[in-house]
Amino acid sequence: MKLRQWQSTCVKQVLQKYNNSKHFMCLATPAAGKTTMAAEVALQLVAQDKIDFIICFCPTKEVEQGIRRTFERHLNRSFNGSIGALGGVYTYQSLLTLTPEFWQILQEYRVLVIFDELHHCAGDHLANANAWGAQILINICDYATYTLGLSGTPWRSDRLPITLGRYLDSNQIECDFTYGLKEAVADGVCRQPRIVLIDNDKITVTSRKEEAQTFSSLTDAFSNSDLAYKSIILEKEAMKYILSQGVSKLSELRRQNPDAGGLVVASSIEHALELVQMLQNEFEQSSVMVSYQDSMPSEIIDRYRKQNTEWIVSVGMVSEGTDIPRLQVCCYLSHIRTEMYYRQVLGRILRINASVNQDAWFFTFAEGNLVKYANRIQRDLPDTTVIYELESEVARYSHTGRKEQPQPNRGVELLLSFDGRANTELQNNIDSNQLYISPDYQLTGQYRQKVISLFKA
Repeated sequence: MKLRQWQSTCVKQVLQKYNNSKHFMCLATPAAGKTTMAAEVALQLVAQDKIDFIICFCPTKEVEQGIRRTFERHLNRSFNGSIGALGGVYTYQSLLTLTPEFWQILQEYRVLVIFDELHHCAGDHLANANAWGAQILINICDYATYTLGLSGTPWRSDRLPITLGRYLDSNQIECDFTYGLKEAVADGVCRQPRIVLIDNDKITVTSRKEEAQTFSSLTDAFSNSDLAYKSIILEKEAMKYILSQGVSKLSELRRQNPDAGGLVVASSIEHALELVQMLQNEFEQSSVMVSYQDSMPSEIIDRYRKQNTEWIVSVGMVSEGTDIPRLQVCCYLSHIRTEMYYRQVLGRILRINASVNQDAWFFTFAEGNLVKYANRIQRDLPDTTVIYELESEVARYSHTGRKEQPQPNRGVELLLSFDGRANTELQNNIDSNQLYISPDYQLTGQYRQKVISLFKA
């Protein structure tokens, strides 16, 4: 298998550093191909008779299966952890249940331990370590022959140090090898992402406590009223609008790429069910749902990967490490607003495949944090003009994918009412003995969109 240039360069640096050090940390942007690079490192160490076994740890069962497939294909050896296998893959959760007999392997044999998305493990000593980081410090750090840490987003929201990471005086992690999004797109390793921030220019919020207030953007409304971000992503008309944009773009892409797919990231199972029904009934789109409560989520994802279904609606499943190259459109309706999760989800639509059109579109609402993350991605590309206004129209498509008469984006009268789901964040911040009356709000202005295109098409 021919490696990409960055993978070959990184492998050489890993092997060189292992001559005088046992730990290596690689930062490569999501979707760049970190697993294949790690498999090549393992292959080279086996060929040089420097290791006996390979152990991999990763965040989820879905990622575990992907790593196993890649390693078995690349090493041409069984990698299921059984007798005669070259190694095995385990989730970070399993760190807490592995027996002393398992850990004895690291003391009796030469073992390469690979950590996929190592940022899940925190702590540089036991006093500040999380449960997974503590197991690494106790059982792996001093006993592994070599370790290889991989991450696409090497930071933590709680600001704890990543286990096995080296930090500069500025508390910035120092990686041994870095391959960013700019390089990946320039090399044709990742797709050119476009981020669409959806806003509304007239938002009226009323409550029993105050008179009606009108705001010219969602950010202003969120900052200066009791309106919660969660209220928007759970509201039917707002959901319908963002899905209409994703459906229009996916229908356009499928004229060139018949198997192009779309991802909707939902906030809860109830939310996901509503979005699936909307895709099927309002837009005549084929869709499948996967969640952390499914008994066999990996099988659902694998079927979607191989089929021609238009949309997959996910609750906590399709994020970091999940490889579905035909995904090219994402509607982000998650309540999670951390930069790590945002970038990992964006990475799901950036994997290059053999299709004619390699566009990648990411639709979300213009909430303050999400806008900030989009602008940080823009700053990763200082030499490129990346923000421009998109003329707004709502295009309707038939179920055949043929574009019908575009509908102008006139002022949209939307009376948006609350139910109990919308107020979780607010209720968590008030006295439980107080009765909270949620506000009503209207979006009576035009929807507007700002597109952040990381590269010109």
